[in-house]
Amino acid sequence: MTLETYATNGFYDELFAEDGKAHAAARPLIERLEALSRTELKRRQKHAEEILYQSGNTFNVYGDKKGTEKILPFDIIPRMVSARDWARLERGIEQRLRALNLFIQDIYNDQKIIRDGVIPAELIFSSACYLKPCEGLKPPKGVWTHISGTDFVRDGDGEFYVLEDNLRCPSGISYVLENRAVLKRILPDAFHTMKVRPVSDYGDHLYRTLKYIAPDGRDEPNIIVLTPGIYNSAYFEHAYLAQQMGVSLAQGSDLVVEDDVVYMRTTEGLQRVDVIYRRIDDEYLDPEIFKPDSVLGVPGVMNAYRKGNVALANAPGTGIADDKAIYAYVPRIIKYYLDEDAIANNVPTYICEEASDRAYVLENLDKLVVKAVNLSGGYGMLIGPKSTKAEQKEFAERIKAKPRDYIAQPTLSLSRCPTLIGNAIEGRHVDFRPYSLFGENIFTLPGGLTRVALKKGSLVVNSSQGGGSKDTWVLEDTGVLEDTSENGGASC
Repeated sequence: MTLETYATNGFYDELFAEDGKAHAAARPLIERLEALSRTELKRRQKHAEEILYQSGNTFNVYGDKKGTEKILPFDIIPRMVSARDWARLERGIEQRLRALNLFIQDIYNDQKIIRDGVIPAELIFSSACYLKPCEGLKPPKGVWTHISGTDFVRDGDGEFYVLEDNLRCPSGISYVLENRAVLKRILPDAFHTMKVRPVSDYGDHLYRTLKYIAPDGRDEPNIIVLTPGIYNSAYFEHAYLAQQMGVSLAQGSDLVVEDDVVYMRTTEGLQRVDVIYRRIDDEYLDPEIFKPDSVLGVPGVMNAYRKGNVALANAPGTGIADDKAIYAYVPRIIKYYLDEDAIANNVPTYICEEASDRAYVLENLDKLVVKAVNLSGGYGMLIGPKSTKAEQKEFAERIKAKPRDYIAQPTLSLSRCPTLIGNAIEGRHVDFRPYSLFGENIFTLPGGLTRVALKKGSLVVNSSQGGGSKDTWVLEDTGVLEDTSENGGASC
């Protein structure tokens, strides 16, 4: 297989410099790829897909006429992050999470940041993510955001920028772990010489994070993963993480609250539950507090939580920090709570609720990316340079009708990574989601989900919009080699 004709086409490339030569850290990988024929590379790609299919690592796309259950497309050419880049990303993520945790605590309690005029009150209280029932909450150990995923993009200048925060129920970590397990089988020789930091201990870190927030006196807590059930788009991940931690996977119907204590029904009777890693959205969590018609949640669980008899991860109400309009204020939030400048920069953002920003957005819809503040997965989005006049007109009307619901950002020149497309290797745009755990300390897994836009020229990487994923290799300078064994393979 040859990469001699591969071209960066003016984009920042994750493996190659502008002159067509591989970045120094990527050279050992490129040499191994060059040694493979097209036929052999395709064979290994097909083998990887077969492993993922057998593992059952699928997701659901609702409303797709071709069927809802799909395997996330996986490309066997990894994305690499240098030790230097990773160190800065890690510091930026930790700073951001500490500030956002303090922000959420403040917003649902003293609201000092509003009184001090740093963030408009109407922006908070008009957010669909602000949950009045969470006012006065004080989570165990003061931690709200136990599990998070921070989305980054690298622009044409080679710098990483935070695209958005995911602090409610971030998904995708199972793909990170499965992708690594698969690639260690598909390209084992590359791991022998390249210093790639491991990701396989995520389950251990997650368990320790959840154990840390257990109620006082519960030294050996009963931890469970709460899932909406088999029809949820991320059900595989829920089951996978429960298996990785060695804990029970439960649905709301498996749980009952008695005297403000949560119990799980088992064949041996009721068993007390101390920590719930919930993969259920806030509004479905407790029908006595939120949606009264929810059949997914657990009646009474919020009272048990308020009284300290059970811990919830993530804490209800964390979604206020996911609001894309709030995102624009994160640098100010960091400065307010930590008295520090942001290490990880935001993408410049226009808030359509603000008259001057709205006027600029409406005049430049053909140049900007417009996003609905409370939607994800690539939905509710206009990519200006690739949109039609009719689409721009439609979004203009939406913005005028409900300006609070939209923000806009410049169209970035997203970095690209070599990707196997048919029998050729072509550049495709990528983003990056590292995953962090906030317990006694903040731990960010040295890797993450690299999503890739498989359609030529597309900037939309979401799996629900036809995107795929890659393994992400964070390189280590200290000489610690990634384990190359096939222990556990890629199945769960």
